[in-house]
Amino acid sequence: MCGESAAVWTYAALRAAGCTRRAVESRRRDGELVLLRRGVYADRDTCDLRRAAALHGGAIACVTAARHAGLWTLAPPDEVHVWLRGHGHRRVHDACTCVEHWDDALDERSAFAAPSIPRLLRQILACRGVEEFFVALESALHLRLITRSGVAWLRAHANDTAREAIDFARGDAESGLESVLRWRLRGAGVRIRAQVSIVSVGRVDFLLGDRLIVEVDGVENHDGPTLRHKDLVRDANAAAWGYTTLRFDYALVVHDWPAVEAAILAHLDRGSHLRRRGGGSHRVHGSGDRR
Repeated sequence: MCGESAAVWTYAALRAAGCTRRAVESRRRDGELVLLRRGVYADRDTCDLRRAAALHGGAIACVTAARHAGLWTLAPPDEVHVWLRGHGHRRVHDACTCVEHWDDALDERSAFAAPSIPRLLRQILACRGVEEFFVALESALHLRLITRSGVAWLRAHANDTAREAIDFARGDAESGLESVLRWRLRGAGVRIRAQVSIVSVGRVDFLLGDRLIVEVDGVENHDGPTLRHKDLVRDANAAAWGYTTLRFDYALVVHDWPAVEAAILAHLDRGSHLRRRGGGSHRVHGSGDRR
C-alpha cells in the first residue's frame, strides 16, 4: 500500500508516498484508486462525503467533518461542508450544494486532510452558531476527542459567548438531545441534574428541582411496543414515588422547541419540581450535578 486507507490523494502525494507512475495506473485499473478529477484520486473505501469535498476542491469541514468523526450535530445529514482553507480553489461539480469554509491553517497535512477537532468546532461556531457549537463540543468531550490543550485553543480563538458555552459544557452528556435541552433551559432558574438514578425508576435523563423528570427519547432507543411499555412502567413507578415525568422525542425537541419549553415552564410555574412539605426522601442516588 502507498499510504493510509480511505484517503484522498493528489498525484504528487502518491508519488511522494512511494508509488511509481506504473503503480498508480495499476491500482487505478484494479479499482484500488478512483480518479475523482485530473490529478486527484480517492482510495476505494473513501466515503462519498470526502469524495464530494475533494471534487469541490478541499476537505470535509464543519458539521460534515464533525459527523465523520462521530460527533452529534443538528445539521441536515446531506449537507457537505468543504474546507478550502484561505488559498483554495473552488471547483463546481455535478449537483453541487457545498458550503464553503475559507479559514486557514498552517498545521494540516494536505489539502484533503480534515480539520482537527478544535478547528472544526470553531468552524461550527462561525457557521452554525453557539448552540450547535455547544452540542458538538459536549459530544467531543464525552467521546474524549478533544484534549485540554484543544479546549484552551478554542477558548483563545472564540468570542465571549462561545467561552461561556465552553465553561458550561460537560463531558457526561450521552446524547446531543440532552445537550440541546440543557443549553436551552440554562436560564430557567431551576437546578438541572442529568443522568440521575432513582430507586424503582432507574436512570433518568434529567431531574429538574426535586421531582420533575424530563426524558428525551431518541427513536432508536424508544421505538416499538416493547420499549414503549417499559417507558410507561418507568413513568408509573416514578409517579408512585411522587415524581412527575415529561417525555419528549427528537422531533419535538429539535423542530418544535416552543411546545417543549411551554410544557416544562408550565410545570415549573405550578411548582411540580418542588418537594412537597412533609414529603419523605425521594431516594435519588448517583446523581450527576449539572448547572
